[in-house]
Amino acid sequence: MSQTRRLAAILAADIVGYSRLMGEDEAGTARALREHRAAAAPLIAEHGGRIVKTTGDGALIEFGSVVGAVQCAIALQKLMTERNVGIPGERRMDLRIGVHLGDVLIDGDDIIGDGVNIAARLEGIAEPGGICISEDSFRQVRGRVDAEFDDIGEQSLKNIARPMRVFVARIGGEAAKPPARETSALPLPDKPSLVVLPFQNMTGDAEQEYFVDGVVEEITTAIARLPWLFVIARNSAFTYKGEPVDVKHVAQELGVRYVLEVSVRKAGNRVRITGQLIDTATGAHIWADRFDGTLDDIFALQDQVASSVAGAIEPRLRQSEIERASRKPAANLTAYDLYLRASAQSYRHTDEGFAEAVVLAQQALAIDPSYAPAAAMVGWCRTHQRVYGWGALSDEDIGEACRLARQVLEAERDDAETIWQAARTLFYLAGEAAMAVAALDRALALDPNAAHAWLARANIHALRSQPEAAIEALERARRLSPFDPLGFHYAVNTAIAHLAARRFEQAIEWADRALHDQPRSVAAMRVKVAANAHLGRLDKARAELSRMLAIDPKLTIAGFRNQALFMAPEVLELYVTGLRLASLPEE
Repeated sequence: MSQTRRLAAILAADIVGYSRLMGEDEAGTARALREHRAAAAPLIAEHGGRIVKTTGDGALIEFGSVVGAVQCAIALQKLMTERNVGIPGERRMDLRIGVHLGDVLIDGDDIIGDGVNIAARLEGIAEPGGICISEDSFRQVRGRVDAEFDDIGEQSLKNIARPMRVFVARIGGEAAKPPARETSALPLPDKPSLVVLPFQNMTGDAEQEYFVDGVVEEITTAIARLPWLFVIARNSAFTYKGEPVDVKHVAQELGVRYVLEVSVRKAGNRVRITGQLIDTATGAHIWADRFDGTLDDIFALQDQVASSVAGAIEPRLRQSEIERASRKPAANLTAYDLYLRASAQSYRHTDEGFAEAVVLAQQALAIDPSYAPAAAMVGWCRTHQRVYGWGALSDEDIGEACRLARQVLEAERDDAETIWQAARTLFYLAGEAAMAVAALDRALALDPNAAHAWLARANIHALRSQPEAAIEALERARRLSPFDPLGFHYAVNTAIAHLAARRFEQAIEWADRALHDQPRSVAAMRVKVAANAHLGRLDKARAELSRMLAIDPKLTIAGFRNQALFMAPEVLELYVTGLRLASLPEE
């Protein structure tokens, strides 16, 4: 039976920080959401919209006209602004909205397909209170709705193959709030800046104040170990203790972009700590989580929360900075901005992405030859190109990556992120396992919460036939950064560790997890080929080899041996035997 398609205007919306709001007051948040939806329903109907479905804090709405969809989006944002008047900032519900005009597939009362996916991704990059629309939508509404639009250029949307040009509706906002006290705003420093505000002690127990203050101090110390961050000292942050604060005003006074707010609640001997990280330039909540524990061992709980917060917000901060740099005009890019753009390209995990990342990192080094993050980025990309067979790397390419890696390590910097990348480069491209291990020890001594350094250590343990040590390090990394943009690497290396331990079923299971998140992971495919072959499942091994050769068509047994000199001999032979059983050519 043929499936029905039609052109539709799709509006996707969701509530910013909904999980945090539910964690703090589940009943009140659910009630407020119901009331907001009831108020919005007449507006949606007035503009010709049909609510296709609601999903917790989100909604998908179909319109026959993109003009109606955008007019409705503007009306909804104005409605939310009115309804938020008088509500404390931490309890407000702000909408993000995306609108796209595209082809959809009809599935009963539901609609599916790329048109819906694009609207959802546009909503995901919108600011709180903002509306992002696609170029196709903009062509239809230009001059026909009561709003101006800013062209923010092409944006890479998650799981959408090609970048899309995006426009942001400029619909005004709330009147500016008068400052709480006369002060001049400090300029932002030349790197990401953050303050950890004194916790709100909601335990009802004044004697727990020392515990609350201790957690603030531990978190501030842990985050201050990240040298790429500018962190306000505890003494300055504590001048706000006991005051009702406006985070944007605090950010202006202290000259920071990000504010970490945390509250503590107590019930009997149990305590719940809730945190949220706010980008004060946009009002976006870029991270929120909660931690539960007991007061039996206060100092252990302080350490646990501090390491968890520091490990969790680091990748979120980096991602936020990458998104900021992607919107910056090309003429104003600094070495730091170019490095962030290189990071975004490397996250694509494609041959083109790594090649472009190298170019951007080299441009950053042309501006500042001593800029260690860019130097380390070159090696990160070259190791992937080498291991995956992407691009014919010359001796000069490999030599440059190793030279820059040594430059990073010799500079005696205190940046764990650049150190682990340099260590990994020398391990993969130069086979210098001892130097790499020593460098990783140094990185983790500088920052025990560096999830990626633990990941790099696990990678070396797995490939050097130390599977149990690898899995232990991976568990530490995953606990520190459970929602990492590079999280599929955790699964890949867990698969390699199980392969090294000859636990072939577990190796396949973890390789599949990695491929679910990153379908182009040659490392995960290689594990599946070898593990299936050792289990005698040659048909499955050959099928996986075929998929791998589509990405790395020049791979041979001899070529693999040549590139895998960093592996322990017994691990290398596990791979080679499996690849040979799957009929990979010798030469």
